[in-house]
Amino acid sequence: MKPTKFAIASLLALGASLSALPAAAQQRISVNIGSSHPTTNIWVHAMKEVFQPEVDRILKAGGGKYEVRWRENYGGTLYKFTDTRAAVRDGIVDVGMVGTVWENSAMPLQNVTYFTPFATTNHELLIQIFDKLNTTVPALRDSWAAQNMVPLSSLITDSYDIYANFPIRTLADLQNKKINAPGTSANWLRDTGATPVDGALTTYYTNIQTGVTQGALSFASGIGPARVYEVAKYLTHIDIGSMYFGSVAANKKFFDGLPKEVQEAFVQAGKAASKAHGEHVTKVAKAAMDTMKAAGLQVADLPPAEKAKWVNSLPNIVQPWLQATGDNGKAVLKAYFDELRARGVKPLRDWDNQNR
Repeated sequence: MKPTKFAIASLLALGASLSALPAAAQQRISVNIGSSHPTTNIWVHAMKEVFQPEVDRILKAGGGKYEVRWRENYGGTLYKFTDTRAAVRDGIVDVGMVGTVWENSAMPLQNVTYFTPFATTNHELLIQIFDKLNTTVPALRDSWAAQNMVPLSSLITDSYDIYANFPIRTLADLQNKKINAPGTSANWLRDTGATPVDGALTTYYTNIQTGVTQGALSFASGIGPARVYEVAKYLTHIDIGSMYFGSVAANKKFFDGLPKEVQEAFVQAGKAASKAHGEHVTKVAKAAMDTMKAAGLQVADLPPAEKAKWVNSLPNIVQPWLQATGDNGKAVLKAYFDELRARGVKPLRDWDNQNR
């Protein structure tokens, strides 16, 4: 039986409609993203506000072949600050904030800035440097890979200064004073006469209020929201420097399994998040300073001669770190200071030349 004209027309119409469909259906990819801190925190803000929407934008602009379904786990719902490395490494989240500052045993190379104070106060520049170093310096790149992670966006602090309940005009004013200085930052008080006391932004207020300490080494974007200025009325600009804090990173096994197009979207979105993070910290730090000054914070600069005395009187605090990290540490230290100088920065102390 020959097909009727109606049947032929129907077949032609069906073929036309099928050819109008996309060659392949859109693929949806689920991504668990999270942090130990809330999205209001400076290290998390750009993850939610920039990284996620930028991945979506890039994939859509590329033809919409892939779509990400974000499963958000911010604010410590899945892991706390002590577990950021393990959470991303073990795939508890696919993408997460990793605070390498808390991982000096497992990831010591990433803490080079904490052993080289007075290098730079430019936190936006520091982000650019570590975005580069984490992918181009073999020792750093391999360190991330050994933890089953791929760094996507660098995290920093603004510059550290001293917030105290007494003014600091000379180094002598620090004699017999107890200053909150967590972890490695305790080294920055060596031979100053002050006694470092461990702590965190969440403890500084009570410590100073109750007399456990008389001040804290910290940065404006952290001190402001913690309201420490209510009990520490004096800020002395020491310009100890901005610090590399960690990275937003992806679980490597998860990342390696993503389509190339999605991998590239993650990398590009990571760069956008880095830039936004730096700008956000600048904005938050400025707003914090305005708020603190309005509340009566007394601000002063440590005189240049006293700052020079502080910088030059510090023992060689980078040496123990170099002994622990060996040739990899030397390579990271050199790469870091080479990048600083190439960008016009003149560190107040040449930590990379201490043993020459």
